[in-house]
Order: sequence, then C-alpha cells, then structure tokens
Amino acid sequence: MSEGKVALITAGGSGMGAAAARRLAADGYRVAVLSSSGKGEALANELGGVGVTGSNQSNDDLKRLVDLAMERWGRIDALVNSAGHGPRAPILEISDEDWHKGMEVYFLSAVRPTRLVTPIMEAQRGGAIVNISTAWAFEPSPMFPTSAVARAGLASFTKIFADTYAAKNIRMNNVLPGWIDSLPATDERRDSVPMGRYGTSEEIAATIAFLLSEGAGYITGQNIRVDGGIARSV
Repeated sequence: MSEGKVALITAGGSGMGAAAARRLAADGYRVAVLSSSGKGEALANELGGVGVTGSNQSNDDLKRLVDLAMERWGRIDALVNSAGHGPRAPILEISDEDWHKGMEVYFLSAVRPTRLVTPIMEAQRGGAIVNISTAWAFEPSPMFPTSAVARAGLASFTKIFADTYAAKNIRMNNVLPGWIDSLPATDERRDSVPMGRYGTSEEIAATIAFLLSEGAGYITGQNIRVDGGIARSV
C-alpha cells in the first residue's frame, strides 16, 4: 500500500490514464488528475483527489495541477504521463506543422510535467515517473508515424533523465502498450498478437503501479513492453 503518497496523472480522463488513476487510488495514493475534457477532474473528485481541466501541452495548466497537489498534500511521489492522439498520415504527407504537433502530443507532454515535479522529488529525496509510450517506439509502424518517431525520442530522454537523477532516488521508466481495449478492436489487429487478444487498460495500470512501487526500486531507464508478445526485437 502507498498510504499518504501522492500521484499526478496527466491526460487521465479516459483510457489508460484513467485506469492508472483508479488503480493508484485503490493502492492508497492520493491522486491529482489533468485532462482536457473535464472527465479527469470528475474522476479525481470521485476518487477523493483533485483535478484540473486543462492540457498537458500547456505549462500553465500543468503548473496548476502541481500547485493544487502541493497545496492540498505538500508532496508529489509519482507522476504518470499519459497522452492523447497525434497526427496520422503516410510518412511523406505529414506536414512540418503535424510533425511539430506529434512532438507536442507524444514527447513534450512528458517533458513539461517532469520539469515541474523533479525539483519537488529532489527535495523529498525520491520519486518515480512512468511515461505511457507505445509498443511501436522501436518497431515503428506506418500506422502511427508521429507517435513512433516522437516516442523513440522519449526513450532517449528517459535514459538520460534516469542516468542524471538515479543517484537522487528519482526513477523514470516507459510502459510500451500494444493493442489495448481503449482502442477500436479489429480482427486483423487481434490476430497479430501471439496471445490472441487485446490487452486491457487495467493491465497497463497494474504495470504502472508496479513501476511506481518500492518493489521496482531498482528499475530505472527502462522500456517495459506490455503487448501480448507482438514485439520481436530484443
């Protein structure tokens, strides 16, 4: 149990972000949730936490979330960086503007809150961050070009961050989901998975909860695939 600990979840109004908020609350965390739809704020209230309706592409909105958590509880122990959906198109039909948007959605959305919480975690002498990435970060698919490119960069950022802050007991890892039930289901996608099924948002949330826990205290800078065996590379 993590009674007394505080977790921030961005893009937490639905899907894997919302499942992570529910799981962490069940594990004893006090939760602060950000989402642009208002669903995150409602979920946070339901879970006895606090919420902000805003964007993880806005430093001001993220600061509101951090400040609210600090005013309420005086600490931040965990950060879960979730994300929405970026542009998709054939690789050479993606405009400069859409490439930049992909970086905003999939990469900078994790960098911004990390900047805000890291000094707090340093002062506390510890903390843990999990970024929800994608199984296609290292085996890129033409279906998700901006996601794959930006999240390959996120993997590099994560390793540099982990190396920099490990001695201060601040950890960062990435979870790499495959086909998850928060996405539309198709037979073709399901048949591509060795386990023969979509994963669940709750399974991703359970992995996140583990990576934030003391049991994962020696794990940092890693990319953990949760994809039913679809990835082949080592």
